[in-house]
Amino acid sequence: MDQPLFRLKGIRKYYQGRLALDLPALEIAENGVTALEGPNGSGKTTLLMILAALLRPDQGRLWFRGRAVEEGSLSLTRYRRQVTLVAQDAYLFNSTVEANLDYGPALRGWDRRRRRRAAGQALERVGLEGFMGRRARELSQGERQRVALARALALEPRVLLLDEPFANLDVASARIFEEVIGQLPDEGCQVILVTHTHEQALRLAGRVLALDGGRLRLGG
Repeated sequence: MDQPLFRLKGIRKYYQGRLALDLPALEIAENGVTALEGPNGSGKTTLLMILAALLRPDQGRLWFRGRAVEEGSLSLTRYRRQVTLVAQDAYLFNSTVEANLDYGPALRGWDRRRRRRAAGQALERVGLEGFMGRRARELSQGERQRVALARALALEPRVLLLDEPFANLDVASARIFEEVIGQLPDEGCQVILVTHTHEQALRLAGRVLALDGGRLRLGG
């Protein structure tokens, strides 16, 4: 039997005493694209942060492809190098687009040629060829979000987590995001995205999970 992509058991997260996420059991299969939907405050971003190992749950455990993800483990660094999160309002350094894309691969010890190749390919995918020398803070909102997506793609993740990727995007940028999301599963990259649009979730995702009040809605 195939292992799920993620398995969560007894996950709980509190903010100032309020239960923000309560998932007794959840499995997310390797089905290409999974969408998370629900109203504001339903726990979608909290779940993505936990899946990215950027937020520690107060209770419960997380497994990735059958292996436990644990704080203090040497495997946690390897895990974070496979799972990449793009936040809704992605922070860009006040430097060139190239410097933004170069930072993560440089930390991983990639040589200069590999970093340049990965950055160029990622920018081409999001329709920003020739933007290497542009200042990130001078870009439009849609261009900044496309740079944030390219920065994630340049890291060659096995799982891409997208938090409201279509929020505040112009039509052209939204179309590019949809195209990239549709292509990634065929390249071996699983996608989990947060959306408020049910029709979009159904169009893009093989499975839609609905959260409400920090809990998985029946049928999700």
